[in-house]
Amino acid sequence: MRFMIIDDDMAVCTMLQDIIEDYKLGEVEEIADTAVALDNNFLQMKKIDILIIDMLMPVRDGIQTVKDIKDGFDGKIIMLSQVENKEMVGDAYAFGVDYYITKPINRNEIIGVIRAVSEHACLKSFVDNIRTSLHTVYDPDTDESKKLKDKSFSVIEHGSAVMKDLGIDSGSGSHEILLLLQCLQEKMVDTAKAFPSLKSIFALLVKEKNGKDAQKEIKAAEQRMRRTVFQAMVNIASLGIVDCTNPKFDDYASRYFEMAEIYTLMRKMENEEKPQIVQTHVNSKKFLRTLYIECSK
Repeated sequence: MRFMIIDDDMAVCTMLQDIIEDYKLGEVEEIADTAVALDNNFLQMKKIDILIIDMLMPVRDGIQTVKDIKDGFDGKIIMLSQVENKEMVGDAYAFGVDYYITKPINRNEIIGVIRAVSEHACLKSFVDNIRTSLHTVYDPDTDESKKLKDKSFSVIEHGSAVMKDLGIDSGSGSHEILLLLQCLQEKMVDTAKAFPSLKSIFALLVKEKNGKDAQKEIKAAEQRMRRTVFQAMVNIASLGIVDCTNPKFDDYASRYFEMAEIYTLMRKMENEEKPQIVQTHVNSKKFLRTLYIECSK
């Protein structure tokens, strides 16, 4: 991860740089005591992945800066402030801030937030790779295939956006989930009726892929999906520990997962226990069903 830190208190900048470098969280590419000249061209030139910026600064404050750059900045934004006003915190999130940290800075909180942000970082070429792979599935010469591809891209893009927020937008398990969404949409699954079992969905996908050892492939695919959903649960639980008022936590935690399991993970991590998938109930079906419904809207 490549960082830029902006704070009119250079002691804060230095402290953050030391934490990032001491704990090998990434590289600090730029430090500044003002955001006056900051724009998207500069962020792109420096290839910044994570911007850490103070809310209250002279001339051009953090909120205004975020409003100016957010539409063209693909990275994550962490905002620092001594202000604890809930309305201002809400405004910060509304304008595009991903995480909000209250001063004075706590080393453990900074480390936790940066690690959570890093987990949520996506591969920029992910959607393009999915699109490329889909071209091999369809015959591009027919109008019907073109309609199917356009429809599938919409589902793929929506699914990718959700998984990006959940920090699981890379890896074979994530790619497989997107293929499941595509498969469900092609078969026109009606969510008003009973959602099919995971085994039947995976069996359909394996059949489409012409799998030789179907049962073995189905089991392996289910395990990959379970590990991916578990990682999403860990990421959301980490976010809840840092800031349970974060809109992403509020939005995803209860709709996509079993809330009791998220709270259990949070307690374990707060006690510095490593989350174990074998000790966690992972409801993969609920995750896939919710994701499919959201992506089909």
